[in-house]
Amino acid sequence: MSEALATLLAARFKASCIAELEAVKPGNVHALADGHGMTVQDFLRSAEAAAGVIAQPELSIGQRILQAIQATQAAVGCNTNLGIVLLCAPLIQTALQAGGKITREYLQRTLAQLSVQDAEDALAAIRLANPAGLGHSARHDVAMPADVTLLDAMREAAERDLIARQYANGYEQVYAGRDYYRDLCARWERPAWATSALYLYFLTHFPDSHIARKYGTDLALNVQQEAAFHWQALASCDNTKTYLRPLLDFDRSLKERGINPGTSADMTVATLLTEGLSTAIRFGADGS
Repeated sequence: MSEALATLLAARFKASCIAELEAVKPGNVHALADGHGMTVQDFLRSAEAAAGVIAQPELSIGQRILQAIQATQAAVGCNTNLGIVLLCAPLIQTALQAGGKITREYLQRTLAQLSVQDAEDALAAIRLANPAGLGHSARHDVAMPADVTLLDAMREAAERDLIARQYANGYEQVYAGRDYYRDLCARWERPAWATSALYLYFLTHFPDSHIARKYGTDLALNVQQEAAFHWQALASCDNTKTYLRPLLDFDRSLKERGINPGTSADMTVATLLTEGLSTAIRFGADGS
């Protein structure tokens, strides 16, 4: 496996994490506002730490997840990127196995190869990150040893968790988000603003799993309705900068209520990575 490709993938992962931080994302940590006891620097250190291991050749998907979370915990001591790592590890594994080719067909083949050991490693990573509102489940509880493959476990959780749903449906929502992001970049020529709109797109179209897990479905649905207003307003702008103040007001309102749409942010990073890997394919693994 090419070390050059692994280096490129690690760089693209880190770049996607940083690009997401540079966009205004109401309720989430971003360059203009910290929140929820976490800072932009926490996320930058997390991106650096996870990038150092997540694309190492010869690791399984489960090992990528667990080692990236171990590195993150050593760097910042809190859960900044569990959802990001869960989503990005299969993308990176696919690109490594297919020589840089990141298509949904290749991705689905990768997901079909997930094992019980991958599930065990992922469960260990989840326990280590200890995300808010984790709770317990009658089947495939994170506190118990894995008894099914990681894909089967994700299929079980797909109805209640958008990240799990990506494993189950071949990243359908991520790829739809990528197409939307591309359209916005072509229209606005402002990637950071396209990223803000992409985040609001996810928050508008899907009740945020992190909010639902922590506070319940009703609040997640209420935030979804609030986000829809801002998504539609921003998407209709020709000059996106004119909508900065309403976004920051929404950001402050969510943070004052302790609401963090973390899953929408995780989906945003995965979408940016998918687009970044598409660029990697076009220019070759060695950047030529």
